[in-house]
Amino acid sequence: MSHSLHSNIRCSSSSSSSASPIPRLNGARKSNIAVLQKFEETKERIKKMFNNVELSVSSYDTAWVAMIPSNSGQHPFFPQCVNWLLENQHSDGSWGLPHRHPLLMKDALLSTLTSVLAMKRWGVGEEQIDKGLSFIEENIASAIDEKQCSPIGFEVIFPTMIDYAKKSDLNITLEPSNHNDLVHNRKVSLERASGSYSEGHEAYLVYISEGLGKPLDCERVFKYQRKNGSLFNSPSTTAVAFTNHGNADCLKYLCSVVDKFGSAVPTVYPLDIYARLSMVDNLQRLGIERFFKEEIRSVLDETYKYWLQGEECVLLDASTCAMAFRLLRVNGYDVSSDPLIRFSEDYIFNYLGNHTKDIDAILEIFRASEIIIHPNESILEKQNFCTSHFLEQELFSISTRGDKLNKNIGKVVSEALKIPFYANLERLASRRAIEYYDTDSTRILKTSYCSSNVRSKDFLILAVEDFNMCQSIHREELKTLSRWVVENRLDKLKFARQKLAYCYFSAAATLSSPELSDARISWAKNGVLTTVVDDFFDVGGSEEELVNLIQLLEKWDVDVSVDCFSEQVEIIYLALHGTISEIGEKAFVWQGRSVTNHIIEIWLDLLKSMLKEAQWLKYETVPTIDEYMKNGYISFALGPIVLPALYLVGPMLSEDVTRHPELHYLYKLMSTSGRLLNDIHGFKRESKEGKLNIVSLSLLARGFGSGSSSEEEIINEMKSAVNGKRRELLRLVFKEKDSIVPRACKDLFWKMSQVLHLFYANDDGFTSNEMINVAKAIIEEPIIENKLRSSEEGCASEEISNWAKN
Repeated sequence: MSHSLHSNIRCSSSSSSSASPIPRLNGARKSNIAVLQKFEETKERIKKMFNNVELSVSSYDTAWVAMIPSNSGQHPFFPQCVNWLLENQHSDGSWGLPHRHPLLMKDALLSTLTSVLAMKRWGVGEEQIDKGLSFIEENIASAIDEKQCSPIGFEVIFPTMIDYAKKSDLNITLEPSNHNDLVHNRKVSLERASGSYSEGHEAYLVYISEGLGKPLDCERVFKYQRKNGSLFNSPSTTAVAFTNHGNADCLKYLCSVVDKFGSAVPTVYPLDIYARLSMVDNLQRLGIERFFKEEIRSVLDETYKYWLQGEECVLLDASTCAMAFRLLRVNGYDVSSDPLIRFSEDYIFNYLGNHTKDIDAILEIFRASEIIIHPNESILEKQNFCTSHFLEQELFSISTRGDKLNKNIGKVVSEALKIPFYANLERLASRRAIEYYDTDSTRILKTSYCSSNVRSKDFLILAVEDFNMCQSIHREELKTLSRWVVENRLDKLKFARQKLAYCYFSAAATLSSPELSDARISWAKNGVLTTVVDDFFDVGGSEEELVNLIQLLEKWDVDVSVDCFSEQVEIIYLALHGTISEIGEKAFVWQGRSVTNHIIEIWLDLLKSMLKEAQWLKYETVPTIDEYMKNGYISFALGPIVLPALYLVGPMLSEDVTRHPELHYLYKLMSTSGRLLNDIHGFKRESKEGKLNIVSLSLLARGFGSGSSSEEEIINEMKSAVNGKRRELLRLVFKEKDSIVPRACKDLFWKMSQVLHLFYANDDGFTSNEMINVAKAIIEEPIIENKLRSSEEGCASEEISNWAKN
C-alpha cells in the first residue's frame, strides 16, 4: 500500500505556480491588486521601523530622575520630569503604561508610589498625590498576589518605598497582614541575594539599590558603571547612584537621556542595537527576511563593527550579546565566542534565572550556544549544558508564567529544547514562529516598557500572508509532480517506495521562496528517482538489469525498445533521461551554459556505487570500513538531489567551482553524516535483512557480534563523528574568506543536513511514516490569522513538536 502524502492531501487548484511572491488569488482582479497593495504597504512600514526605534517612557524611572536635587538642594535638577509626572497621571490615579495589562498591577503600584514620592519631595501636586494614594490603598492586595507579574526587585523596592512614604508623612492605610507579608517577602528576597557572595547576587543588589534602604559602598556600585555613565543602562539605578555618590558621569548620562526624550525617561536606554537585532531575528524566524535584505545587512554590518570594537552596547547585555553573536555568525561574519565567557553559570542561574527571571535572555544564550563550529569552543558547550538544564527544570513554571503576558513562552522554550538548530527546517520553524508569535511588545524590567521594534503586528500580518501565498504555490507544484509520477509510470514499479510527498516536503520546507521553484522541482524529482533507484538496486532488479541501466545512461541516447532488458529498466531509464534533460534545460537558462553532462555524471556515480553495494551483498564480500565509507557517502544518494539544484538557486557557477575541492568536501561532509545517521538508526533493521552497515562492520572489525556491549560504544562513536562533521560543515557554510562556493549554494548542503537530522531525530523517518502530519502542515494547511490567538491554534506546531519528541 502506498503511504504517500499525496493520497492524504487535498491539493487546491486555485493557486498559481508562478514564481512571483504574490501569486494570483481567487476573486476579481481588483481584489488581487488590493492584496498586493496591502502587502507592499506592510513591507514599507516595516522598512521604516529600521530607521526609528520606538521606546516607551517610564513613570517609575522618570520619578527617580525627578527626585534628584539641584546643587542648592531646594529645587529639582530636572523640573521638566516633575512637570511630566504632574501631567501624566491616569484617570484611576495611577502612573505607568497606558492600557495596562490586568496582571501588571504591581508595576502600577510601584510606579504610582514612586511618582507620589517625587511630587511630595518637591511639595507639588497635592491633588495628584491624593488620587495616587487612593489608588494604592484600593489595590494594595495586588502587591502580595502571586498571580500578578512582578517587576524585577519588586519584593525589595516596594516595601522600602512604603517606608519612605511614611517618613515623608504620606498616610497609606495598610492592613496589618498586608504589611507583614510585604516585610516578610522583602526579608526573604534580600536573604536569598545576600546569603552567599556571587557575581549574580552582587549585580542584582546594585541594580535594585534604590530598594535597599541605605547607599551601597561606592566601589561596589561603580564597578558596574558603563562608558556612557549609566549603571545597567537604567535611569533609575543611575539616578540613585548619582544622588548617593555625586558621580559626574552619571549626571551626564541622565542629562543625555532627558534631552533625547524631552521630559521623561525610559526604563532602559540605549536599546537601539537590541531592538534592531530583534527585528532581524523576528523577520528571519517568521520567514520574511528576503524582503528586507538591505536593511538587515545594514544592521548586521553596524553590529559587527561594534562587536570588533568591543562596544558595551553589544557585549554587556546578555540578550543583546548572545543574539548578536548568533545572528552575526549564521550570516557569515567571523566572530569569536570569547565575549560570551562573561555569562557564567553563576550569572545565568543567579542573576538571570533567580533574580531577574529573564527567561528570554537565557533562551538567547541557549540559542547562541548551539552555533558551535570550532573544536575548541568549550564555552559554548558549557553554556549549552547550563542553559538547557535550567530551561528543562523551569519549563513547567515558564509555561505557568507565560500565561500571564506571553502565553506561548513555554511552547517556545519547549520547541527550542526539542528541535535543535541543526534539525530545524526553515519552513517548519517559520510556521511555529508564526503560530507562537506574540504581538504584545510589553517587557518587564524594574517596570514595564514597550517597543514596537521588538514585537510588531505588521511582522505577523506579512508573515501569514507570505506563508499562505508560498504554500499555494507549493500545493500546485505537488500536483504537477504527482502527475509527473503517473506520466512516467513510476507508480507501476511495485518494488519502489512511493515517497513523493516526503521528497517534495524536504524541498518546500528548505527552499520555500517562490523564485526557487526550479530548484524545488529538481530536488523533489531527483529525490523520488533516487528512492526508486535505491529500491531497484536493493530488491527490484537483477544484476543484469542494474548493469543494463548504467550502460543505458552512459550511452545516453538509446533505442529503449531494443536496448532495455526489461520494462522496469525502461521505465527508470526514461524517467532519468527526461528529468536530467529537463533540469539541464532549466540550468542552461540560469547558468548560460550546458551542465547536462555533469548531471549525468552525478547520476552515474550514484548508480555505480549502488551496484558495488549490490555485488558485495550478492557475493557476500565484506569490504573494509574505509572501502565501505568511500563508497557509502556516494551511495547514500544525496548527490543527484543536491548537486543539480546548485545550478538553480541564483549564483553563476563555472566548471572550476563545481569541480573545486571545497564543493566536493561540502558534499562529502553532508553525505557522510547522512550515511552514518542512516546506519546508526537502521542498524538493527538492516542486520536482519543481511545488509552491510558501518556499525556491523565495526563490530566485525573488533571481533564482536550484534548485541554486544561494544555495539553501544560504536554507536556513540558514530554519533560523535556525526557531530564533528556537522560542525565542520557548518563552519564551511559560514566561512566567507577564501571561500570559492557562493553562500547560496553552500546553504543547500546545510539545508539537506538539517533534513537528515530531522528525519533521523527519532528513527529512520524516511522509511517510517511518522512525518505525514508534519508534511501536511507545510504543504496543505494554511494559517488562518484570526485564529492565531485562539486556544485551538498551534495544532500544526504541536504535531511537529510531538513527532520530534517521540
